[in-house]
This record gives sequence, C-alpha cells and structure tokens, in this order.
Amino acid sequence: MIGRFEVTLPAIVTLLLGAGVLTLSTAAPDFSFVQRQLIFAGGGAAAFVLLLVLGRNRIYRFTWPFYWLSVGLLIATLLFGSEINGAKSWLKLGPLPAFQPSEFAKISLLLALSAALHEKPITNIWGYFRPAFLMLLPFGLVFLEPDLGSALVLAAIGGGILLVRGLPWRHVLAFVILFVVAVPFVVWPNLQPHQRARIVAFANPDADPQGSGFQVIQSRIAIGSGGVWGKGYKQGTQAQNGFIPLQYADFIYSVLAEEGGLVASAGLLLLYALLFWRLLAMAVECPQDRDQLAIVGVVSLIGFQVIVNVGVTIGLAPVTGVTLPLISYGGTSLLSTLIAISLAYVIHRDRYKNGLLGRS
Repeated sequence: MIGRFEVTLPAIVTLLLGAGVLTLSTAAPDFSFVQRQLIFAGGGAAAFVLLLVLGRNRIYRFTWPFYWLSVGLLIATLLFGSEINGAKSWLKLGPLPAFQPSEFAKISLLLALSAALHEKPITNIWGYFRPAFLMLLPFGLVFLEPDLGSALVLAAIGGGILLVRGLPWRHVLAFVILFVVAVPFVVWPNLQPHQRARIVAFANPDADPQGSGFQVIQSRIAIGSGGVWGKGYKQGTQAQNGFIPLQYADFIYSVLAEEGGLVASAGLLLLYALLFWRLLAMAVECPQDRDQLAIVGVVSLIGFQVIVNVGVTIGLAPVTGVTLPLISYGGTSLLSTLIAISLAYVIHRDRYKNGLLGRS
C-alpha cells in the first residue's frame, strides 16, 4: 500500500485479467472474442473510476434503488428475454447489447444483505424474514429462467454473508436439514431435463460418454494430458481440435491446464488465493460491520464461482454453467466481477469516513 492507495488488489486483478486474455487468445474461435473481452475490461476500468468518484457513502445510498431495479430487470427477462442454451437469461433493451441481468443481481444482493444485516444480529426465527425475502426473490426469478448456476451463486452470496454475520449453531443445523429435504422434493422436480442430465452425468460421466458425459470426459483428458509443463501455447490437442465444448467460457480452465500444465493451472489458483486473501484482509481492516459484510459478499460471489468452475472441469461438481471469474469469455460476467471488486476497493478506501448510513 502506498499512502492511502491500495496497490495489491489492482495488481492481482491485472495479473488475472492478463492470464484470462492470454488463455482466451488460444481457446476462442477467433481474435474477435479477445477484442470484445478487452472492450468489456475497459468498461470495468471506467466503472472503477466512476465508483472511486462516487465513494462508499453515495454508493450505499443507491443500494435499494439498485436492488429493485435488478429485480425489475429479472422480471423483464422472464417476460421478454432471449433463450440461449436452454435458459431465458438474456435481455436486450433498445440499442444496448444483450446482457444478463442475473450478473448485476448478484451485486445488488450483496449490497442489500449487508445493509439489511447492518447492526441487526439475528436472535430469533423472525430475524431471518427480511434477509430471506431479499435473497429468495432474485434467487427464485433466476431459478425460473432456468439458470441454476447463477441461482446457486446468489445462494452462496447470501450464505456467506449470513455465516460471517453470525448464526447460532442450531440455526445452521436447521438450514442444513432444510436444504437436504428441499433438494429431492423441491429442487429436483423443478429442474429442466438437461439440468438433470448434467447431474446424472456428474455421478457417472462414462455412462453416456458421447452425450451428457462428453464435456467432463474431454475436460479431464485435456487437464491430465497437460502434465507438469503443458503442451505449449496453441499446442493443446484437445483444445485446438475442438474436443472441449465451450472451451472459451465454462471450460477455459481445461485449455489453460492442457497447454500450460500443472505450473499454469496451479499458478492461476495461487492468484485466486491471493485475491481472496487480500479481500478478506481488507474486510478485517474495516471497522464498520456493513463494510465487512459487503466485502465478504464479494469474496463469496467470486470464490463460489471459482470452486464450482474448477470442480466441474475435473469432475468434482456437476456442470452448471458457472464461468471462471476474470478468465472466461463473457462481457456481462466480466463487467459485473470487476464492478464487485471495485466496490470492495472503494469500501475499503473509505472505511474511516463518517456519514455512513444508519440502520437500514
């Protein structure tokens, strides 16, 4: 840190973006994907500057309008959205390019929950009503698209913030039991056929190697064949011959592991570990609990996606369509991730400023 300017976080993010662009340049069908990714990275930089100018207190004042705007966009997506890969999760407004409102709902949720739980510890069952409503509303709308991956990310954000806020162990146990009961009786019956096939393929991908298990099998072959040092830039046989589906998005980690080997894949995970370490350290350095919860929400948002995405590529999690933050191709995903990290940066920078909104 130099003066009041945090340099560690931007340095880590820049390295991750560089790794993403380099990997995308070999994983994408053509260079136009890289160009579009760089444009959205520029948009993220512009958003960072805007948030720096606004400051933490002004950002917090927009928490509730932003939350309800994101809910409105999710409703509009269900009514007028475009369906891609079996999910109606894309929305186009006038001349603007199509985008995924669920990505911005993740940011609005972490801001809303950190505000709702600000200096309001949960002491009884009624204390869960407001945070549960704030989380279940966007969760339900995204689940109906149906976008199971983004819905799970929303749940992870809520769970991470609630756990850090502090819950009695008996409440945690009750939630675990509720989850175990809800999966077979509520979640599973409402999944689409392709989502069920992905979960079945996770249990035994070799049962349908040319169908539902194809993605995971090819991904594991790519990762395993990379060895320690990898096959070299644009030398991956699985990646360059098109055996890895969506290799520039959901399975981009497989490309990096095949061409860069254990050294590159472990190096990427180390960068993520440094990112989470710095964000958590910044949360600890904030005296206000609202600031702490918001930054923890950012960690939950990015951390869950990293764990699930990497887990999918090596066969330790079912395919859910969760991208690898800052690495996978995707304009809305990249922009929302950079905005979330920028929020953490600004909140930490302004942690000692007065004028924080009171109880929300």
